[in-house]
Amino acid sequence: MDESVDILCEKQGEAGIITLNRPRALNALNLTMVREMRRALDAWARDPAVTRIVVQGAGEKAFCAGGDIRQLTDDLRAGKRDEALAFWREEYQLNIRIKRYPKPYVSLIDGICMGGGVGISLHGSYRVAGDRYLFAMPEVGIGFFPDVGATYALPRLPGQTGMYLALTGERVRRADAVMLGLATHAVPSGNIEGLRQALIAGDSVEVALSRVATDPDQAPLEAERDLIDSCFSADSVIDILARLDRAAEKGSDFAARTVAGMRAKSPTSMNLAFEQVRRGASMDFEDAMKTEFRIVSRIGDGHDFYEGVRAVLIDKDNQPRWQPASLEAVDRAVIEHHFASLGERELEIA
Repeated sequence: MDESVDILCEKQGEAGIITLNRPRALNALNLTMVREMRRALDAWARDPAVTRIVVQGAGEKAFCAGGDIRQLTDDLRAGKRDEALAFWREEYQLNIRIKRYPKPYVSLIDGICMGGGVGISLHGSYRVAGDRYLFAMPEVGIGFFPDVGATYALPRLPGQTGMYLALTGERVRRADAVMLGLATHAVPSGNIEGLRQALIAGDSVEVALSRVATDPDQAPLEAERDLIDSCFSADSVIDILARLDRAAEKGSDFAARTVAGMRAKSPTSMNLAFEQVRRGASMDFEDAMKTEFRIVSRIGDGHDFYEGVRAVLIDKDNQPRWQPASLEAVDRAVIEHHFASLGERELEIA
């Protein structure tokens, strides 16, 4: 495979094949990749010879670990706000294109799928989870927020599991992903290449998947569903923590681990994520993406995004100093401002 290009878009048989080709960077998305993917999808939508799309990641570690966050924070720090927002604008427009795509869109996810990788897979018609599948939306841990359509998707997961994933950033393996609907099919890693060849050959997508799909193991989160629903249905992040504390006091190890993890996250980001999930339940997909562009257009005005990236991705001391440091100190007006209209700078639905 040609390692000199970050993304490969090619027709093979009846399939339009998109390969994210930055394995050393865990196939993280950059603006070039977003633009090339959009160009190919637009062309293939009009091409009758292409009857389905297949998206995959190069290497064995990751489907796509997200956007190139370090580059984006560097741009924001350097005053290159327009460059950073160009990435998010076009990424979100790509997410909308995938959600509305007129042909079967099959993501072969056999590795890490986080952040931007979720945006280019979750909204398509089929999400195939291999043995190495690992999902997360960990943004509250870096002072960011769950974007790429999470505002729409997370409220539509069973019960309060979407709120749980948004506020904790917890990682989800294949069995839980199938239970939650994040993945549509579990397929052994050894069968994925055969599936890819069947899709290229033009086999019915449903039939090709049914030949190789297996029942995943018991989903660990299933045992915690009642606790998740009872705790994460509270009216604020502070109340959610209080409910988890009470469950922990009664002996729930799951609640104790969950609440400890949440207390290490950005208080501002958790409040943003809470509002996203609460409001997103009544939004259509386009409105959700417009909302996310409003938030991302303002995230660089604060402190926590830079501090989170420093602590987790640059210095790797995992000791972020959030401002404000407590949930009680988060200004409600600041949260509301993130959701306010951008006027003529709103996300264009293109």
